Amino acid sequence: MSTQLDPTTQRPAEPAAADRRTWWGLAVLTLPVLLVSMDFSVLYLAMPAITDALEPGATQQLWILDIYGFLIAGLLITMGNVGDRIGRRRVLLAGAALFGVASVIAAFAPSAA
Repeated sequence: MSTQLDPTTQRPAEPAAADRRTWWGLAVLTLPVLLVSMDFSVLYLAMPAITDALEPGATQQLWILDIYGFLIAGLLITMGNVGDRIGRRRVLLAGAALFGVASVIAAFAPSAA
């Protein structure tokens, strides 16, 4: 990777200041991360109520708490590759929609299984 030099001083050029569109893009990309981190927090805080309502065993409790991390780790590279092929915006929107649907289904689960 070559560094561009300022022709007058022969020093590395200053990076351009971020414009409004760049900041909006950063804000939009931060929302899914915020959603997942909030869901982690809510899940850990709701675990006593989930345990009372569904009466899961110890192994089922571990799966309930750890499945997000496993899915994120397992799908991170795969969905990055799919995003490169069909578009990151489509993958982001599809992932958010799928996450919402799965959360609603999990909220009305009759048992821990």
